[in-house]
Parts: sequence; structure tokens; C-alpha cells
Amino acid sequence: MQSVQTDAAILFKMVYEGMRRAGFPADEILLRAGVEISRVNDSARTPNHLQVAFWSAAEEITGDKDFGLHLAEFMPLYRGQVVEYLFLSSASFGAGLKRAFAYQRLVSDVLNGSLQVIGDQICLSNEPYHYKDERALRQFTECFVLSMQRFFHFVTEGKFRFTRIDFSYSHGATAEEYQRLFGCPVHLGQPESRVYFDQEIMEYPLWQSEPELLRLHEQLANEKLQELARTDLVGEVRRAIGATLESGEISLETIAARLNTTSRRLRTQLSEADTSFQQVLSDYRARLAKRLLSQTNESVERIVYLTGFSEPSTFYRAFRRWTNETPVEYRKRKQSRA
Repeated sequence: MQSVQTDAAILFKMVYEGMRRAGFPADEILLRAGVEISRVNDSARTPNHLQVAFWSAAEEITGDKDFGLHLAEFMPLYRGQVVEYLFLSSASFGAGLKRAFAYQRLVSDVLNGSLQVIGDQICLSNEPYHYKDERALRQFTECFVLSMQRFFHFVTEGKFRFTRIDFSYSHGATAEEYQRLFGCPVHLGQPESRVYFDQEIMEYPLWQSEPELLRLHEQLANEKLQELARTDLVGEVRRAIGATLESGEISLETIAARLNTTSRRLRTQLSEADTSFQQVLSDYRARLAKRLLSQTNESVERIVYLTGFSEPSTFYRAFRRWTNETPVEYRKRKQSRA
């Protein structure tokens, strides 16, 4: 059901802190990319589509074609999230890695990695996520892989090493720069991006291992996954509402049919997400009405239609309930400030 890809808020914070430490013009890059700086202190997940604009803006402003690699050198280690706790409370590096893979969506929706044993090597690959801009793909991938290497290095107290790296894109850094940062051969233009390391590191014991904490961390991780699933559901209902709103025939039954489920099941799922169909519909209408009144010159009569109300009087009552103002008063106040 999920269709909007998002990343954990911690990733944005790590990137921002890395730019600050490296001396990159962080605010200028975000401004060029159209990303609000307020996201640094926001706990909400970040839409992944912003990655393309960010990496493109970063390369253009800094003139550094290896920006992703150089940023990762200064980024703080991935810390303070349930996936890290799961990893460190596991008995071994391999057990922690497998557990992290089970909950990788908590880090990012575009992660769909898998582990494969090839001889005495472990191959870690990720189902490719296609960026239209190959530069953005390269910058994101290299920053992520180097950050992952640094985290694995920390977990194993310096024992972890990549033995080979494959990247799917054809243009990258120099062999010398890759060797300096990864310490292993890097091959470009491969069928998919993969990293390899010795299988024996999977048995490396983690001294922080704690079975009781592990159970608590797994419980928390499962709760977080369920929370994301509920967010997905509400997002799908909102998009379905937006697609049918102007028809005037919007109800729990019509939205359930659009989502290929039953109205009873949808009602139950929304209840489990601590909301209801009427609440989601009302919130959607309120946001749409406010945006149209403050940012467009559409007539109020037209906005009544666009928000799916059958009668102007019903819209007026609802709008006063949302804002304690009439639509005309709200528009005048907002547009005078603008």
C-alpha cells in the first residue's frame, strides 16, 4: 500500500552535521535544493525524493564531484536509534547485521538489502532504487556505503574491512581516492551495487551484548514498524480522498473500494492508527481549503466544489470550526501578510 518513500529524520540530521563539520555551506545547499532548514530539528521522516535535489545542489555549489564521499568522512556515526541498539545488544556482528536487515525500513524506505554467502565472502547488496539523476545516485550511494563502513568499523572495534565494492554507475572518483577511503578495489559500471567482506567477521563477538535489552529493543523496533504501517495507511487514504474529492461522492465505502479493501477493515485499521475516516477527510479538506484561500484567487464557490462539499453553508460551518474565521476573513488575513 505504501507509495511515498521516506527516510528516518536522523539521516537528515547526520548529513547536516557532516556538512557543518566539513565546512560546506550547508544552509546555502539546502536553500538551493528547496529543503527547509527547520527539518534539522524535526522528528518527522524526510521524503526521499528530496535526495535528488539535495545531492545535485551540493555538487553544483561546492564544485566537488566526490561530495558524497567527502561528506561521509565528516558525518557523525549512526547513533541513538533502535537499529543501533538492536545491533549492539546482539551476541555477534553477524547476528546484529541480520537483525538490522530485518528492520532496515526504520532507517529508510529505499533500503531493501540482502546478504549472500559467496565462498568465504559475504556479499551485501541492495535492490536498486532508481534516481533519474545519476549524479544523485552516485553521491547518495557512496555517502551511504562509506557511512556504513565507518559504523561497522566502530561496532567491531576496527576489525571490519571491505574486500571489494561494486558500483552500478559508470563514472566515479579516482582509483586512488577510492583506495584511500575504502581500502579495497572499487569497480564501476557493474550490474548492481554490492559490497563484499570476509565471512569470518560475522562471528566477531560484541562485548555490549545483553539478551534482556535485546528483547526490549526488538519489541520497540516492531512497534516502530507498526507505526510506519499506520502512517502508510493514513497517507494512502489521503491520496485516495484527493483523487475522488471533486466527484462529491466520497465516503468510507468509496475510499475502501478504491484501496481494494472492505469498509469494515478500513474502519478498523484507521481506528488502530488512532484516527477515523471522518477525521482524515476533515483534515484533508481543511488543509486544502486553507491552501486555496491563502495561495490562489479561486472563488469561495469554486473552493466549496474543490473541497467536496455539496452545499456552501456546510463548507462555511466547517471552515469556522477549523479556524474560527470565515473563508473571506481567513483569505484577507493570510494574503495581506503575504
